[in-house]
Amino acid sequence: MGVKVITPPNLATLIATADLRAHCNALAADDALLEGFRSAAHGHAEHYAGRSFGSQTLEVALDEFPSGAIELPRGPVTSITSVKYIDEAGVEQTLSNTLYTLDDYGLQCWAVPAVDTEWPAIMEVANAVKVRYVAGDLPGAVRSAMLLSVGHWYANREATAPTAVQELPLGVKSLLDTVKVWGF
Repeated sequence: MGVKVITPPNLATLIATADLRAHCNALAADDALLEGFRSAAHGHAEHYAGRSFGSQTLEVALDEFPSGAIELPRGPVTSITSVKYIDEAGVEQTLSNTLYTLDDYGLQCWAVPAVDTEWPAIMEVANAVKVRYVAGDLPGAVRSAMLLSVGHWYANREATAPTAVQELPLGVKSLLDTVKVWGF
């Protein structure tokens, strides 16, 4: 199973550059640097927590339909855009949205076949099934963790220093732990 980002989140709407500048007590001349750190902080938060932060469109690809529900990684999922598959004749089809539903209760979200239905037959090819969906939110703890990361990287721009430099402030991990997907 592979997950692809189709439309990434707009990071400037998650944390405005002006907010980064104020947090770091930086000048407008450093905006490009701060924006790069914001992107790195966002990527780190998503990787560490196993979740999506900021509304984005994702697509999961499977070689076949499972016997039950389709796991939708990197939630929280807000909607399913489409379920597409390669039919037995080799033609891409879009499944009617009346034939599946979104189960968004719990940490893991699923595309579930509608009652008394089954997934259709498919051609046996790589990535024969693709589910496109919208996922992401921005809990306050994640916003704070991103600001801490940006502030730390802004203040410590080099890999070495005359004094001990920490990789990331302890607060970043603690904040992200509150939203991390730990497993089931």
